[in-house]
Amino acid sequence: MISVILLFLLFCSILILSGSFLVKSLVKISSFLRLGEFVVGFIIMAFATTIPEFFVGITSALNKTSDIALGTVIGSNIADLSLIMGIAIILSRKGIKFEHKSLKRDTTYMFLIALLPLILMYFGNVISRTDGIILILILSFYMFRMLKRRSQFRKTVKDNIKRYEILLYIFIFIISLIVLYLSADYVVKYSTLLSIELSLPTILIGLLLVALGTSLPELIFGTRAVLSGHPDMILGDILGAVVVNSTLVIGVSAIIFPITANWLLFWISAAFMMLIAFIFMTFVHTGRKLYWQQGVVLIWLYMFFVMIELYVKML
Repeated sequence: MISVILLFLLFCSILILSGSFLVKSLVKISSFLRLGEFVVGFIIMAFATTIPEFFVGITSALNKTSDIALGTVIGSNIADLSLIMGIAIILSRKGIKFEHKSLKRDTTYMFLIALLPLILMYFGNVISRTDGIILILILSFYMFRMLKRRSQFRKTVKDNIKRYEILLYIFIFIISLIVLYLSADYVVKYSTLLSIELSLPTILIGLLLVALGTSLPELIFGTRAVLSGHPDMILGDILGAVVVNSTLVIGVSAIIFPITANWLLFWISAAFMMLIAFIFMTFVHTGRKLYWQQGVVLIWLYMFFVMIELYVKML
């Protein structure tokens, strides 16, 4: 069992590192191309930071353990909206101010889209292949709507990147993508073995361990965006990541292999996700700034979630 745990932690670390290099290389490429903050925050980084979840979802579905994908998505959404967002708010010291009123509307859309997989699971006790197609179509509609708003975001991401350096970052991006896929395969393999060795449901491994690791790219990008004075980018990344997780990741996983899960653990974690998403949406709707006190509340909510999940398993 010790060897399984060590190998699981090893490939989780590789997954995290490759995800970090991928995010960093994409930021540099975006900077070289002078892409706008909208494109970087809402689209590129929203997809890039969810690539670990995406690969975990695909490999778990191929291994017919798609409940790992579901647990990873729910756990990652919870971590993004509470732990990652809370840390970013606290690091900003003066809080995160958002200039665009439309972000309030975006949080409402994020909340509703995050509920969709839960609604589908409620009515069928499974997320079927048809449900997966529906989720991907909803993502397509969401992205079309976001692209229509790109003119609202005029700032560009700027950095002094030379032409010869961009080739290096493209190479890093490709290598990171390959390593990310391979490490995700082993993370799913050893998380399944770990759940057997510890007599734990695989969804719990996804919720608490895999989800936390796959959320670190959002933390890296988020703290970097906040400290460099681009708060709209972290908000865009988190909202986009939750939407992509809830639609693309679950959708593709369900198309490969329909998703079922441990009923009790799923609905407890689903209830927490709804609660945290609602509280985060309320924080955004009640003003034009997120304060450090709210960041502390979000972090405490994540800690409470972990304690409840572990307590339920002990019953």
